[in-house]
Amino acid sequence: MQYAAGLRRTAAALAAAAAATTLMTGCGPAGDPGATGVPSAPPSASGPAQPTPSGSGTSGTGGAGGTGGSGASGGSSSAGGSTGGGGTGGGGTKPTASAPGSGGKAKACTGDDLLVSPAHLADVRPPGTGTGAVVVSVSSHSTCTLNGFPQVAGAGNGAPDKNLPLATTNSGTAAPVTLTPGARAWTKLTFVNVQGEADGYCVSGSTPVVFPTLVVRVPGAGAHQIAMDDGQFAECDNKVTVTAFSLAKPS
Repeated sequence: MQYAAGLRRTAAALAAAAAATTLMTGCGPAGDPGATGVPSAPPSASGPAQPTPSGSGTSGTGGAGGTGGSGASGGSSSAGGSTGGGGTGGGGTKPTASAPGSGGKAKACTGDDLLVSPAHLADVRPPGTGTGAVVVSVSSHSTCTLNGFPQVAGAGNGAPDKNLPLATTNSGTAAPVTLTPGARAWTKLTFVNVQGEADGYCVSGSTPVVFPTLVVRVPGAGAHQIAMDDGQFAECDNKVTVTAFSLAKPS
């Protein structure tokens, strides 16, 4: 009897456990947020999903950056969004004005640009029987600018490697001169003139010197060997006075 009573108690306990299991099964997480069932997955750390930006940003609607680059460039996307549909792209770089040019100034003349003419006797020369003064012109096959005074040397025996630099005095003020193709700039070279007949003489007592050619150095444009269009260069004291290059032909 005691064994049967024990069986009945065991059966009753199993029935009660089954009933409790049924009740717990009927109250899951979906039915009761406070249930003790398996907890739902935690929310994503990124929070609620954001709407996907429309377009690539190149149409000027702001958003993801357009031509201004990605958000890594620091706030350019938000700036693009505020401009709305301006057509420049979200956060895009605005067009900038072109860089200022050289103010219309031509490049400096180089030796490759220039052609130096033979020297021609000037109309106005110091008295004497020597060369006295010559005018020299330079022309260019391209547009370029000259500025300054020439330097002059006598080419001994016509050889540039035997140059004798002349002591040069500048006359007047130099100003930039722009040469266009076919135009000429001029300088005047005035020497201490030889006096007398035959070989002549120098007032200073020095011996007159005759050069078949001169070497004329143009500022920034190299040295150029020139002859006279008639005769040779006869001078005293190895001195010369030069004018700056000018578009006006000296007398």
